[in-house]
Amino acid sequence: MRDFRDAKTMAKTLRAELGRLGSTGLTHGQCLEIVAKQFGFDEWNILAARLNAAGTALEAPVPILRIFSVEKAREFYLDYLGFDLAWEHRFEAGMPLYMQVERDRTVLHLSEHHGDGSPGAAVFVAVTGLDAFHRELEAKDYPNLRPGIEAVPWGARSMTVIDPFGNTLRFNEYESRP
Repeated sequence: MRDFRDAKTMAKTLRAELGRLGSTGLTHGQCLEIVAKQFGFDEWNILAARLNAAGTALEAPVPILRIFSVEKAREFYLDYLGFDLAWEHRFEAGMPLYMQVERDRTVLHLSEHHGDGSPGAAVFVAVTGLDAFHRELEAKDYPNLRPGIEAVPWGARSMTVIDPFGNTLRFNEYESRP
């Protein structure tokens, strides 16, 4: 998902797409003005000032979860939870595996390396469409887990799953976003 820090790239993309469609009447500056308005700013100079003030920005954290079996990790995270394998790395054959799995905007690192995370970690995942996700899991042939949905005191509903290595994932859907 793009945000205001991507404004210059968005303006370039807009101009390139308009050119591809045969409409080359807009300058780069005009495209910058359009993008500024899309983000709710009156003009590019105001958005540019916001960009300069933004400086550093913290990104979403990526938890590292300890695993002890690549096969069980793939069965649970890829087959059962529906994550996609983004990449995997071993320093050389026979060495522990480190991999990244993703589903929508949730990114997890799974590691066989001693010292990378502790078994029993907990990860809180905000979700939209918890009921649909629950139905998806219920429809799968995974005999080791049948999670339920429960109301929680912070104005949300939650579904907890525990991976084969003792790590807990709490999928949480707020009744209204905090």
